[in-house]
Amino acid sequence: MGAVGLGCMPMSWAYSASKRSGEESLRAVRAALDHGVTLLDTADMYGPFTNELLVGRALRGRRENAFLSTKCGLLVGEQHLVANGRPEYVRRACDASLRRLQTDVIDLYQLHRVDPEVPLAETWGAMSELVTAGKVRALGFCAVGVRGDRRGGANRGADVHSDTLSNLSCAQQVFPVSCVQAELSVWSPEALDTLLPWCAARGVGLLAAMPLGNGFLTGTLRPGEGFERDDVRARHPRFTAEMMAANQPIVVGLRRIAERHGVTAAQVALAWVLAQGVQVVPVPGTKRERWAVQNAGAADVRLTARDLAEIAALPRARDSWD
Repeated sequence: MGAVGLGCMPMSWAYSASKRSGEESLRAVRAALDHGVTLLDTADMYGPFTNELLVGRALRGRRENAFLSTKCGLLVGEQHLVANGRPEYVRRACDASLRRLQTDVIDLYQLHRVDPEVPLAETWGAMSELVTAGKVRALGFCAVGVRGDRRGGANRGADVHSDTLSNLSCAQQVFPVSCVQAELSVWSPEALDTLLPWCAARGVGLLAAMPLGNGFLTGTLRPGEGFERDDVRARHPRFTAEMMAANQPIVVGLRRIAERHGVTAAQVALAWVLAQGVQVVPVPGTKRERWAVQNAGAADVRLTARDLAEIAALPRARDSWD
């Protein structure tokens, strides 16, 4: 598997719809494959469904070059997202994903969210049956983002990770968890405290979601420019003009290191994620060919002990919940 993956979500979900281009996204996927990226990460709810269709198109004639990951267990409702872990749904969702992706097998099938109304053992058991049936090669588990749950109080992050580890232990008793996907970046390092040690001790991979901090760590976003209403960052507590300005020292620090290496701040941020362990694969999301190629190049960046010490000394990221 390539050192850096490609998150396909921005091609059809979460970020500004007016800036999406199907043809540009197809070029981004193909360019990533050309530059050593193999893991493509999508989900049935991105779009919904259109992201898998796009990835399926991009992989025509190139399926053997890709490690294909998709997800089930989360539905797009009228007002909010709804978890669905019913076994019958899992089976239908997998078959539908296979059709949209134009493939006979999914390399990694991830549970997007745990359904509180369905015992996890039942959901995971249904997913394991898909492996037995030859429709799926391995199973993964998406951990709820710590930063997204901080409003519950100062200790909420620890509670979320505790819940995740409990769920992982439950799932492991039914069928092996091959990887865990969780947010991990320079400005959101919480997964290093508990999730990564859990994975390392069991030989489980960690897919680092949002390794570029939703674009902030690239240094290309400017405080006060704002976001379109359909962009999730328009409602994100770290993307107010005030907080973006307050967190600029993080980007400045990454740029300083990038200048020494002749690379970009984004590549330094990805190299930091790669430096956290051999089982860690960053999955930066993009819909642009240029960024897909640049992100793939981060695999060649080698941070020194001095670089890592400077990153460790950067200010803690702030948001409006602090």
